[in-house]
Amino acid sequence: MFIQTETTPNPATLKFLPGETVLGSGTADFPSPDTGASSPLARRIFAVEGVTGVFLGRDFVTVTKAEDQPWDHLKPSVLGAIMEHFQSGAPAIEGAAPESAGHAAHEAGPDAEIVVQIKELLDTRVRPAVAQDGGDITFHGFDRGIVYLHMQGACAGCPSSTLTLKMGIENLLRHYIPEVVEVRPVA
Repeated sequence: MFIQTETTPNPATLKFLPGETVLGSGTADFPSPDTGASSPLARRIFAVEGVTGVFLGRDFVTVTKAEDQPWDHLKPSVLGAIMEHFQSGAPAIEGAAPESAGHAAHEAGPDAEIVVQIKELLDTRVRPAVAQDGGDITFHGFDRGIVYLHMQGACAGCPSSTLTLKMGIENLLRHYIPEVVEVRPVA
């Protein structure tokens, strides 16, 4: 098995491409070791000292490290953990996919049509591009013209995430949906 790695805009995060499907659909974000209990793959990767976050996509695994840990020391151990997982035949996630696998539900109401448009633009224009960088951005809410988005994987804590939100996503949404006035991240 040959696992490729790619850098991401976040220097604390590397994207690992095992050449196999990681998740059949959706994404799974494990921002800390205690959140990875449902994932045999995340548990293996968190066993590597210095790993602080694991994000699973369709065909990639994004790993975030502690600032004081150099990738030169962590990368071989993470590669080994991913290889061991795929050789074991265990699923990436046991049971149902976590709630972070997609957009948050939004109550029907006067903004329902706007929310559908926002989710459609995120799914067709934003999420594929963000996945290239090893992350995901999901809809969290819409209130009084403000879109709330949840950043995951390489996007969480990325130095360029504010620029991505304001100059990229906010401009895109405002262009197509005049009711959108601002985009804000949520934790």
